[in-house]
Amino acid sequence: MVRKLFNKLFNIRQKTSIAQPKGFRNDTSVQDELANISTKPQKQTATEEVPISDSVDVSALFYSLLFPAKTTDTGGVANNLEKAVIADVEHALSSPQGIADKVLKLPTRIAELNTRLSDDSVEIKQLIQLIQQDPVLSVDLLKLCNSPAFRRGDNEVTSLQQAFVQLGREQLKRYVTTCLVREMIAIKPIYYRRFGLQIWRHSLQVAFLSTQFTDGLSVEEQEAAFMLGLLHDVGKIAIFKMLLDEFQLAEPGEQPNSWLFRQVMTSKSLTLSALLAQCWQLPKSFESSLSQLANLNSKPVKPLPAVVWRANLISECSMLFQANKLDDACLTRLLIDADLSREEFAILHDKLKEI
Repeated sequence: MVRKLFNKLFNIRQKTSIAQPKGFRNDTSVQDELANISTKPQKQTATEEVPISDSVDVSALFYSLLFPAKTTDTGGVANNLEKAVIADVEHALSSPQGIADKVLKLPTRIAELNTRLSDDSVEIKQLIQLIQQDPVLSVDLLKLCNSPAFRRGDNEVTSLQQAFVQLGREQLKRYVTTCLVREMIAIKPIYYRRFGLQIWRHSLQVAFLSTQFTDGLSVEEQEAAFMLGLLHDVGKIAIFKMLLDEFQLAEPGEQPNSWLFRQVMTSKSLTLSALLAQCWQLPKSFESSLSQLANLNSKPVKPLPAVVWRANLISECSMLFQANKLDDACLTRLLIDADLSREEFAILHDKLKEI
């Protein structure tokens, strides 16, 4: 209400142009090829959707899935809704503790359960009793154990005791963490289906893929890779919640529809993820890895963030390809960046479709 009154008093309604931020990747050998297939859509009727092979924004792949480009794409001009969200994000970057405390609070049980699950002196019976104290967690855990992507046998897991026997402590620790992080997305069902579900599915896919590319990493680094994959997009989740708040104040029918918004949200969300990791007092390696991922001018060279970076790109390609929003030519060029053949991608893509 205050923002509307302010805008009305000062007549802040006209769209303004903002310089395009730098691209998501800076490997010029690949970017030159990508530029050829990421041209902006031509003018068409207002209701006609442009083929995605001409409008997918390779510098902000995931947001191209959430907010597909149409003929109404305003390019480098932000509408009022987008400007409001960008302003909210800038405020969050300057005061991330407020987001960590109020908007996206990491469940405190994660640290406690991880410590208990990592302690071999703690008996399984005690661990089961601890998990059973949270009925929702218990049900979500069994659902995850029996999901197509994470199921480890032919028989259905029907109890926590069976889950411990079949999975072991380390694998179960990953599942418990997954279920607890999932609790952070508490939003209205109508919006969850459109945006939140996509973000959460992407996070699960990156966590899963991160465990597939851990050759040469220690056991501790492998666990960290899964956790980083799961948490690397918490900044997107926080921004998504800000977007929902701004929807309440926006003009009817106003939607994020510019490449500017997609690119700014990509870069800012990764920075916010790193800041939230610091606010949550996660291990320093998490903050360091997320900060490297937030540096959009270069591909990470250190093993841990490099694994998550690659997993993120493959998941983005898979989700866009599954939604028929990425043509073969564009996919082939992106897989060069991911150092993955089409045959290898096909195998991973089949697995990711189950998540």
